[in-house]
Amino acid sequence: MQLLETLKIDQGKIPFLAFHNARFNATRKALFNVKETTDLADFIYPPDLDCYRCRIIYGKNIEKIEFIPFQQRSFKTFQLVYHDYINYAFKYLDRQAIQQLVQQKQTADDILIIKQGVITDTSIANVAFFDGQNWITPQNPLLKGTARARLLNERKIIEQPILVSELKNFSKMALMNALIDFMVLDDFILIGG
Repeated sequence: MQLLETLKIDQGKIPFLAFHNARFNATRKALFNVKETTDLADFIYPPDLDCYRCRIIYGKNIEKIEFIPFQQRSFKTFQLVYHDYINYAFKYLDRQAIQQLVQQKQTADDILIIKQGVITDTSIANVAFFDGQNWITPQNPLLKGTARARLLNERKIIEQPILVSELKNFSKMALMNALIDFMVLDDFILIGG
């Protein structure tokens, strides 16, 4: 079983490394009973320039570290896709179940996954929606991302269940992950609601 930790490297620095360390160590403890903690900074020797995506492939131990130049994508349209039994509680390298759902996106930029009637995540990011006062993130995402954990900790977002029928009540949408941080979409389209 291989897992993945994805970090942003910006000008040779790793933003919010503590959240990546926490998830990496919690995952290894839960899946492999590894009790000692590891600081990923001891294994990452990033390029100094530009913005990179650092992919750490691991199991019980770190197996591979690679650096890929980061290219920002744009998002506006999201195809709602439904799957009541999808499970992605850990960031597995094998994303076959999610990739099968992505095939349903048609002309949309990405998908928004609905599990048992509630919003979870897109294929690449946690989400939040603005209700006019607060940014709300789903209480039960497929994956508890590091940017989501940090923003909850900073009280910039709050979590609660979001039903599909409630999507019409939100004026803005945001995507969040380690690479894009908190990307606000003032103009977004949901297809198939």
